[in-house]
Amino acid sequence: MNSSTGTPNSHQLADRKIQHLELAQKSQTDKFGLDSRFNYEPLFYAHESQGDWKTSFLGHELDFPLWVSSMTGGTVLAQTINQNLSRLVGKYRLGMGLGSCRPLLESDDRLKDFDLRRNLSDSPFFANLGVAQVEELLDQGKVHLIHEMVKRIEADGLIIHINPLQEWFQPEGDKFKKSPLVTLKNFLETAKYSVIVKEVGQGMGPKSMKALMDLPIAGIEFGAFGGTNFSLLENLRSDQANNKESLIHVGHTAREMVSFVNALGNHNKEIIISGGIKSPLDAFELLNLCQSRSLVGMAYAFLKPASESFEVLENFYLSFRDAMLTARGLLEIKGE
Repeated sequence: MNSSTGTPNSHQLADRKIQHLELAQKSQTDKFGLDSRFNYEPLFYAHESQGDWKTSFLGHELDFPLWVSSMTGGTVLAQTINQNLSRLVGKYRLGMGLGSCRPLLESDDRLKDFDLRRNLSDSPFFANLGVAQVEELLDQGKVHLIHEMVKRIEADGLIIHINPLQEWFQPEGDKFKKSPLVTLKNFLETAKYSVIVKEVGQGMGPKSMKALMDLPIAGIEFGAFGGTNFSLLENLRSDQANNKESLIHVGHTAREMVSFVNALGNHNKEIIISGGIKSPLDAFELLNLCQSRSLVGMAYAFLKPASESFEVLENFYLSFRDAMLTARGLLEIKGE
């Protein structure tokens, strides 16, 4: 490299050209590999002016519109995963939802898995329970245990996951006595903190989304079809032949759910778009299509790097962020 100009010297240029020749055959593309969702506009982009993508969510200022979605809790490995994730979220001012905090309702034996506030600074941080546990504690007159748990881990609020299909597939699953909508209405009368409602891999249809918009909740996380599907997961746990499998494949994609949100018009709910986001371009597209204040939520993509080390996780995030920022400079959604 020429130290005075920052340009490569003749030997470096020659090496690069040799690499180009060696890799040219492997670099052939055809029209069937084209991502046709976007217009590519290279004339309006400069690498040095990439900028940032700051946003806000439920009163918190974030440096990037990314939410680490609920994953795991109550296992030995969860402590390592959650510690690494919370360090990332705190360092880069993102948002985070925990995996199910159900173990904390019974004892504090696994409190270290969930006691993460010291890593998070003022990033939004939400506890998580299944609607079945909420229904049970309401029926028992013990809903205060939920409020105490949220306070104990210094969470900003609670995510309630709605999972009737998962519970139906689960051999030891909970059976709802009331519809989730009734349980949510009853619980919200007692909660003095923000509540987010999410699904766990099937997404939700337009009637369910409209019903949620009418509730005094703070936000909705999609948990759409296309990512980790807990109905499929529970079916894989069962070794018995059954006729349930076709129901695994019902639900709604994140893109479809964005259209539901847009069709509902003005509302005061904030949206976490999650489920089936496989790449930075998926995230870029959905954030641009959604007309409400929104973040993109990801879980499985963070799981492996978070299990390895903080450094691996950090490198994964920075690469993902850089690709989204580059997309914002170079691409436009077709039809906009």
